[in-house]
Amino acid sequence: MTLLTAFAGLLLLAVLLSSLAHRTVLSTAALFLVAGFVLGDGALGVLSLTPGDELVGGLAELALFAVLFSDGMRVGWKDLRTAWRLPGRALGWGLPLTLVITALLAHYLIGLGWVESLLVGAVLAPTDPVFAAALVGNEKVPPRLRQLLNVESGVNDGLALPFVVLFLAIAAGSADLHLGELGLELGIGIVIGVAVPWLAIKLEQTRWFAASTQYEPLNALAIGLLVLALGKVTHGNLFLAAFAAGITVATFGERQRASFEHFGELIAEVFKLAALLVFGALITPALLGSVGWQGWVFAVLALILARPVAIWISFLGSGLSIREQAAVAWFGPKGFASVVYGLLVLSSAIAASRQVFQLVAVTIVLSIVLHSSTDIVVARGFDDERDVPAWFGGIRRLRRRTEREREA
Repeated sequence: MTLLTAFAGLLLLAVLLSSLAHRTVLSTAALFLVAGFVLGDGALGVLSLTPGDELVGGLAELALFAVLFSDGMRVGWKDLRTAWRLPGRALGWGLPLTLVITALLAHYLIGLGWVESLLVGAVLAPTDPVFAAALVGNEKVPPRLRQLLNVESGVNDGLALPFVVLFLAIAAGSADLHLGELGLELGIGIVIGVAVPWLAIKLEQTRWFAASTQYEPLNALAIGLLVLALGKVTHGNLFLAAFAAGITVATFGERQRASFEHFGELIAEVFKLAALLVFGALITPALLGSVGWQGWVFAVLALILARPVAIWISFLGSGLSIREQAAVAWFGPKGFASVVYGLLVLSSAIAASRQVFQLVAVTIVLSIVLHSSTDIVVARGFDDERDVPAWFGGIRRLRRRTEREREA
């Protein structure tokens, strides 16, 4: 009851501040994270939660399911085919390179084993546009840049999932690792995620069935709930099922997608904010202090080295200017997917679960502070004439001076 009261009050506050948040460095997601920290056992003690609580694991599962279903619905196959060139580089090269570089940092700087290091890399590989909303939503920012960040963040949650599941299973011990069962779980999830929405959409297209305008938004909701229920009954992977279901709806049911889009985003947002509140409550001063200086150095390097290097390599010869590459390289904020994957690791039985969670937690906290406070600065730096960030003003002035000297 205390958690529900706190969440309801914060949700109302977030709604009242949402307009201000769109214009300033204030972030509603950061609000819930900070509130969770303040209300948690490490501060006021209003919210008393432990990693082993059933609520923590259940909320993380439902939240990620809702977000992946909504994300998948934004990236149907048609959308991917027409806008795949740049996002394909970020996902096909940038994601695995970021994972590997982050794993190298965790192994050599922190001393984690290779499997645990790769798990940290997989958990921190996804990005979240919530903490760079001012950049993604600013029309002065080049459209291809905004589209790249949107598509990348919408897809990489689902692409990182198999790596998280695999490394988590390996870290649990060789006796618990059954690749056949793991493959079957992933396969069942994909089959359910494709078959259920496809059949539902085809049924509605027959002459015997038709959804009224009033009930149309509930069509995709019913599909999502059925996918969730069947996934639990068959022990299929719920997250891959959710992502596959969203893509299938977007591909074969444009009307269902359009009617559910806004409603679905609101549902996913509610779950997302609730998970951030719980995540914040699990972060205590003792946890942040126990990370040590190596942990904070890791967090800094994971943000300023891992993704920038991976993106620079991925976009060689892409046609993006250095300025655009710099913006993409910096704005890879760690957000909701990493929060939920971190909660899943924390509630697992692996020996290094707490240490992995600590590294993930400090990296996310640092990312939220840095990215949510710099997105407006960078977004406002793009001018209408040249679409160039103002923070490259020195380079631009030097280039103009050189051009004038050549003309003279």
